[in-house]
Amino acid sequence: MKYEGSIIRPPSEAGSLLLQVTTGCSHNRCTFCGSFTGKRFRIKNPEGIEEDILEAAAYGPIERVFLCDGDALIIPQKRLAPILESINRHIKGVERIGIYANAKSALRKTPAELKELRNLGLKIAYLGVETGNEELLKKIQKGVGSRQLVEACHRIKAAGITLSVTVILGIGGKEKSVAHAFDTAKILTEIDPHYVGALTVMLVPGTPLHDEHLSGKFVLPDRFGFLEELGIIAANSAFTNCFFTSNHASNYLPIRARMPKEKDKTVRLIYDVIQSKNKGALKPEYMRGL
Repeated sequence: MKYEGSIIRPPSEAGSLLLQVTTGCSHNRCTFCGSFTGKRFRIKNPEGIEEDILEAAAYGPIERVFLCDGDALIIPQKRLAPILESINRHIKGVERIGIYANAKSALRKTPAELKELRNLGLKIAYLGVETGNEELLKKIQKGVGSRQLVEACHRIKAAGITLSVTVILGIGGKEKSVAHAFDTAKILTEIDPHYVGALTVMLVPGTPLHDEHLSGKFVLPDRFGFLEELGIIAANSAFTNCFFTSNHASNYLPIRARMPKEKDKTVRLIYDVIQSKNKGALKPEYMRGL
């Protein structure tokens, strides 16, 4: 496999074949993200992708394939569909193809194109919502507003593609902590995704958000402040059938809950830890990571 640079994938794709079809991220302006700093976005050439697919095919049955890097959904349909067709033609046993998406790339695809991709095996898309707060979406340079995020997510779900979204605890700093949490609960309710992953903000050196923190303009909540946000989001989101987690390496308190069935139990757990100030229940700082 001809990988270029570091490869980023969702935690749930740890056992998947990682097929790099793009390098970098088509947006690459989010102030908190250093994943693709200095990495120019481009779509890899079809011949190279085909070679990687044929190489993977030689290893036998593969159940899951994930298309890297950031936002591979931005690839034009006339180039993306043949990649999925080739995966299905050459690699035995593929049951699921996954992809990173953002709101812009999802909205550039027509409903018919998304359904075509679903029929070709694209069964899960991962999309970073980060926050439902309009002011913060502008501040972190997400590139879209809340309405576009909701519409993009609905379009993915309508195509029959499983939707996994992420939100970021602490992205509003101490100042916007409560507003961020309530607005995020609101947008998650509107989106009603199949999976939600709550991450905790990590300040990456070299990013604008890290620079803001060093200058004193961005102040992080403390550990229990992050949990307050998690509690607000869990308590105020209404889901039809969602697997809600905060078990990413960045989080202080690991949560895995089926919503709404386990909502009350989950909210009680979060607030029990907050009220008791039980630091022993929290992940040590040295164990946190991206």
